[in-house]
Amino acid sequence: MSSIELTPSQKTILQELINLHKESDSAVKGEDIAEEVNRNPGTIRNQMQSLKALQLVEGVPGPKGGYKPTGTAYDALQIQDMDQAADVPLYHNGELIEEANVEQIDLTSVHHPEECRAKINMRGSLSRFDEGDKVTVGPTPLSKLQIIGTLEGKDDTDNALILTIDDMQAPVEEPDH
Repeated sequence: MSSIELTPSQKTILQELINLHKESDSAVKGEDIAEEVNRNPGTIRNQMQSLKALQLVEGVPGPKGGYKPTGTAYDALQIQDMDQAADVPLYHNGELIEEANVEQIDLTSVHHPEECRAKINMRGSLSRFDEGDKVTVGPTPLSKLQIIGTLEGKDDTDNALILTIDDMQAPVEEPDH
């Protein structure tokens, strides 16, 4: 798939559309986007025409109408659709947590392997997790990376778990002969 070059303005509008659509799960009005990004509704309508031409947005007619991001819009912004993010399993003390939805894995202090940490941003409650618990994240959809760690702390502002990494595993690719 070729990558679509978006202007900063188009990116901002598309990102806002995706955010508002995620919250409401219905078509988003141009006026709502205009308000969020401090632009004139006419500007938004013009930008939406070009985003429609790129097949990143679909228009929804009618009184409840507005705009919706297409699947391609997520790719264009390199956002994995949240349905895919649900494919990153999270295990707590060996038990799969169904409702934990891993949104981002951030590896910190990679330069100091003896104190390697991972920050796991997720949706869902952190209340069941306690320091010292064993947490396994992954395998991730693309790289099949799996991180095994001990819970060091929680970052409530980011809704994230901070793990000390005990082990990281990625499958060994068999060379094609």
